[in-house]
Amino acid sequence: MSRRPRVLNAEPWEYSPRARRVLERFADVEDGPVDRAALVERARAVDALIVRLGHRVDAEVLGRPSRLQAVVTATTGLDHVDLGAAEAAGVAVLSLRGERAFLEGIRATVEHTFALLLTLLRRTHRASAHVEAGGWERDRFRGHELAGRTLGIVGLGRIGTAVAELGTAFRMPVLAYDPFREGWPGTVERASSLADLLGRAQVLSLHVPLADETRNLIGSNELGLLPEGAFVINTARGGVLDEDALLAALDTGRLGGAALDVLQGEEEGRPLRPALLERARGGDRLVVTPHIGGATWESMEKTEVFMAEKLEAALMGAAAGKEGA
Repeated sequence: MSRRPRVLNAEPWEYSPRARRVLERFADVEDGPVDRAALVERARAVDALIVRLGHRVDAEVLGRPSRLQAVVTATTGLDHVDLGAAEAAGVAVLSLRGERAFLEGIRATVEHTFALLLTLLRRTHRASAHVEAGGWERDRFRGHELAGRTLGIVGLGRIGTAVAELGTAFRMPVLAYDPFREGWPGTVERASSLADLLGRAQVLSLHVPLADETRNLIGSNELGLLPEGAFVINTARGGVLDEDALLAALDTGRLGGAALDVLQGEEEGRPLRPALLERARGGDRLVVTPHIGGATWESMEKTEVFMAEKLEAALMGAAAGKEGA
């Protein structure tokens, strides 16, 4: 490539300075933030587009004649990118999907899963607010222990496996359901079916990607199989859990509680459901965080540098190929 590539970073807030230095050694970098209309227009004039989860990169962005060669997203989930439209446009999608060796060192979502679980069982958020308001009544905030509770994991991939390891450290019996996993950890019992897992999981933790076959994987029937008083944790994708069914299960008092870091429709910018917000605001049994599972300074710097280097290799490799043709 005789000219320097142009890269649009559509979500540059707190972007890693190290990653930016990598980008600047091979490309001219333009910063957002951009709204939807600007994204559609500006994506046509750059060689690469960097996004997080704030934009839907679909046929409207990808389907117009442009110089765009690559969409870069430092995520494993790709439900915010229309992969079919990208393929049709000849645009490469560069992500963390499949980068298992690198991702083994990224623990943020694993740790947040247990942060949510401990918050839910020990009610630390309510206790802290109580003290901030001048109180000191410990008996109002009696919680539950993890030790001895059966942890049921749906999806025993990289994150699910690491969650299982922490569960064992907390002295929780751990079982998992994953029909695609071949090797199996000796410390994790293999559930024969999803129904088998749900029937025994006192804590249910979801770690599957969002796809057609996993959308609303956990609905009213599945929640009804859980033992009474069970807790549900979702740090995967909002679409794998039917939120209406969850609210109904919480309303009956059958569930002990739920903690969500991901919500349905968040990748499309849809607002939080009023009923969900009211439930989170008004009681102890629902905790919601704004998709911060992977949002630590350490993890975001590592992934942004990794993706910047991956983009450099892709664009420079493409340029070398053209020159040698």
